[in-house]
Amino acid sequence: MLRMRIFLARQTTAALLVALVLGGVLLTTGVTALADDTAEATAEKKCDKSANESKADAEFVTLFDGKTLNGWTPSYPGGYVVENGVIVCLKDKGGRLFTNEEYGDFVFRFEFKLTADANNGLGVRTPRDGDPAYAGMEIQILDNSSKKWPGLQPWQVHGSIYGVVAAKTGHLKPVGEWNSQEVTCRGKHVVVKLNGATIVDADIEKASDPTTADGNAHPGLKRAKGYIAFCGHGSRVEFRNIRVKSLDK
Repeated sequence: MLRMRIFLARQTTAALLVALVLGGVLLTTGVTALADDTAEATAEKKCDKSANESKADAEFVTLFDGKTLNGWTPSYPGGYVVENGVIVCLKDKGGRLFTNEEYGDFVFRFEFKLTADANNGLGVRTPRDGDPAYAGMEIQILDNSSKKWPGLQPWQVHGSIYGVVAAKTGHLKPVGEWNSQEVTCRGKHVVVKLNGATIVDADIEKASDPTTADGNAHPGLKRAKGYIAFCGHGSRVEFRNIRVKSLDK
């Protein structure tokens, strides 16, 4: 009888061990399958995101062919040239370089590289005559670190809508490095992104009511359409990868 009980106990223990092993295998298999499913879902999301980004990128029109200034109109000859696949605003020259087409609502993307003390700007919805900072809007392109510009007002730093809206600082790369910037205009709403960070997100109508930050008249804020322009102020600045997506209906 005792031997029988010992035999049964051993059989029960063996059965339990087998069950535990099988359970572990099933659990491991389940976890592996779950991990595989998760990885597959993540991969699908990445593919979908990549496809959506590619589709969105395809909606942009390239404004610079890397060789010529075709598609652009300078305010006077010789201020801008093409060197090594980039547009260069020449030191002590510059002036304005306008797109051939006018834009109302749009997304404008470009890359730029500053030199020490550089001062330029991006004219938005501007006419070809008058000062873009007032006749249209001018978004600052500036070496904030320069000692040449002591006492900068918040609405004068890089990325600001000059005289109207101050930009957040701290996202501009050191002089000599390439920066990427995106400007979106939808009606009165203007967003500026620098190196992936949003530095301006403003309603220009509200920002100028009852007056603008600099206290000056900016009639260009009421313009619904105009040219996009690089606005040189005597400094060397380089530009590349210039693209635009029109949001006009």
